[in-house]
This record gives sequence, C-alpha cells and structure tokens, in this order.
Amino acid sequence: MKKFAVCGVSKRANGMFIKPMLEKFSHTSQLVALLDKDSKRFSVCKDEFPQILNVPEFRNHEFEKMVHETKPDCVIVTGRDDTHVEYIVKALEHDLDVITEKPMATTAADCKRIMDAEKESKGKVTVTFNYRYSPYHTKLKELILEGKIGRITSVDLNWYIDTYHGSSYFQRWNRKREFSGGLSIHKSSHHFDLVNWWLDQKPVEVFAFGALNYYGNQSEHNPVQEDRRYCATCNVKHQCSYYSRWNSRSNTIKVQDDHIDSDAKRRDTYTNYRTDQCIFDSEINIEDTYTATIKYDKGALLSYSINFSLPYEGYRLAINGTKGRLETTEFHAPSRVPFPVPEQTIEYFPLFGSKESIHVVKREGGHGGGDPVIQEDIFLGEDPTRPYKILSGSMDGAYAVTTGEAVWRSAKENKPFYIDELLNLQKVTTS
Repeated sequence: MKKFAVCGVSKRANGMFIKPMLEKFSHTSQLVALLDKDSKRFSVCKDEFPQILNVPEFRNHEFEKMVHETKPDCVIVTGRDDTHVEYIVKALEHDLDVITEKPMATTAADCKRIMDAEKESKGKVTVTFNYRYSPYHTKLKELILEGKIGRITSVDLNWYIDTYHGSSYFQRWNRKREFSGGLSIHKSSHHFDLVNWWLDQKPVEVFAFGALNYYGNQSEHNPVQEDRRYCATCNVKHQCSYYSRWNSRSNTIKVQDDHIDSDAKRRDTYTNYRTDQCIFDSEINIEDTYTATIKYDKGALLSYSINFSLPYEGYRLAINGTKGRLETTEFHAPSRVPFPVPEQTIEYFPLFGSKESIHVVKREGGHGGGDPVIQEDIFLGEDPTRPYKILSGSMDGAYAVTTGEAVWRSAKENKPFYIDELLNLQKVTTS
C-alpha cells in the first residue's frame, strides 16, 4: 500500500488522481493528506468523494507538518503551475517520490532546481505527459521504432485550439506569465514532449515568433475598452462573439469539454478565483499565436505552430524520414466542430512504394484515451510488457518546459535560444 499526499486540490487533482485512486486502485494506493491554500477546495473535494471525509487537510504553508503527521510515500503536485517547483523540491528534500502535472515548472531555472534536488534525493520525479499514452501517439512511436520511415529528418506539427477552449486560458490564471509561464509552456510543453519522445532526440536550438492577436484589450473583438469585467455580470457579453458562440441566453445549453468545466455554478466555488474573467483585460501578458523552428541533437528539425482562437480544435502532423512519411490529422471535440469530422487514421507513405492507411483501436478516457493507461502506470507500476519507455522523468519535463521558454523568449527578443544554456547544463557556442 503506497501512501499519497495531494498538493493542489484542483479539478485535475480530483479527476485524474483522487477519483481513480479511490475507485480503481484502492488496493494499492491510499490518500493520506490534502494540501491547498484555499480551504474551500477541501470541501468541494470531499463533497465529491465523501469516503475521504476524514483525510487530514493542510494549508499551503504546512508542508513540513503534513509530511511529519501523515508520512506519505509520494506527493502528487497538481496546483497552479508556478507552485509546482516548491512542492517538488520540498518533497525531494524529504526523499519522497513526486508525481507532477505538466508543466513540471514554469521556467528553465526552476527545472534546474528540481533536477539538482533530485540528484541529492532518494525520491524520483514523474511528469504526467498523458498525450504520450493516446493510442494514436503510441502507434506512431511503434511505427518509428519499427523503422518504417528510417532516420527522421523533419516534423511538421500544427496545433489548433478552438475559440471555446482557447478563450478559457485567457479567463483564468493562465493569462499571466508569472503564473503559467505562458501558453508555449503551459500548453505547448505537451506537444514538445511528444515530439522529443517520438524522435528520441534532444532539442538544441529554437527560433520563434509569437503575438497576442485575439485577446487582450487591443483585440479587434473587444466590444468595449474596460477592465475587470466578468462574464456572469458583464452588460455587453452578448456583443462578445466568444461568449455568444458558446453560451445560450438562458444558460441551459452546455458545451462539453474534457479540460474545463462549463457549469457556471463552479465560478463561485473557490476563494478569490473566477474562471469567467474578461478575455480582453489589459493585464493579459502572454501570447495566443506561435510559430517555431526547433533543431535537435541528431539532426531532425521541427516546424511547429499553435493558435488559440480557431474555428475548430485538433492538429495536423507529418513525420518525415529517410524511408518515408507518416501523417495524421485529429479533430478534437467533434461536437464543437462546425462540419462533418472524418475518422482519424495514420497514413504511411513509403519513399518508394504505395500508401497505407492504418486504423487505430480507440479507447475511452481523457486526453484521447491516454488518461486511464497512464493512471495504471502511476498506481500499479509501468507495464513490464511494453517494449519502450513511456513514463516521463524530470529531464523530459525540463526539456519540454525549456523549449517553451525558448519559444516565448525568442519571440520577444528576436533571436535564437539554446536549450542547454537556458537549463545551465553547458555553454553552447555553435549554431
């Protein structure tokens, strides 16, 4: 029986970790502590899971007390992104294992702190990059390992976030870089990790462009120049295309999403936290559009883009190699896509041969069916029959975060950035 403490009692903590721990893995796992700065989160969690009514609660400054009194074996870190580093480092100082949501931290410097602490600890850091576990993504990994396309030369990855999901980042704490690191870290670190894993290569150099095109007070969609508005009380919300597109006037029509809760009642759940902040506030200091070129240590090149305000959600991917090409297109959340959605397949194009279409067995669960499988690896141990490494460690987390930091810094400073220099691993002087 392994004992777990949860630091950051978020929606993600409840759904991704606490729920399966109680319902699927109670024979191997025990929740022994909850820690958060907002006591209301404890009651929300315990209302949802009354069987943990007697689990001790600790405020954010009581980490040492929590460890002393409950003696966890592992700390699960699921709070706001900028809080991750402190809990991870403190847990490692106590020789505890850590499971952390992505991103592992919000800066390369904090990633370095974590890796240094891990070197001095008996504890191990696991980063929950659940996109690796999607059946399509694992199939791509297997095809690459089979040598179907030979040595990988380049990757084209274009990620699309629709106006419902995209605008939600600008209604929440993610809209401030000091909390999230920006969306090139909070969101794109998922994508950079996927590519790093597929390639089995390390990112070396990044050059990028970025801008705030859709949100913020200068947006052409802003109906009125006024700060500190909230959707629930805004008197011009029906002039806002982002609000009107996804909200009925009676608030009885709900939009489904596996990332965010569309129930307006939850806006009043937590202390000093609203999820309906105006997407046109002047305090927004992150970008909503990026393009980047990334060079890897074994010669591969990545052409990447992401946009957080598009008519539909999903991605287009192509992986090119010396023996062929793999392609796939995903349309996420079909109920929000304004046209018929084709079935996702993986298309294989040999360099000198006929095209093959590969159909992948789908799974239920969040993140394209990835969540249930990573939960098994977390709570039962990694599948010993799997022929490749999939569960991520601190170095994986650091490279993903640092690539994201290099993207926004390059966009701001109009110059390339070297990953190992940002991580302070070594001085890179060659281009």
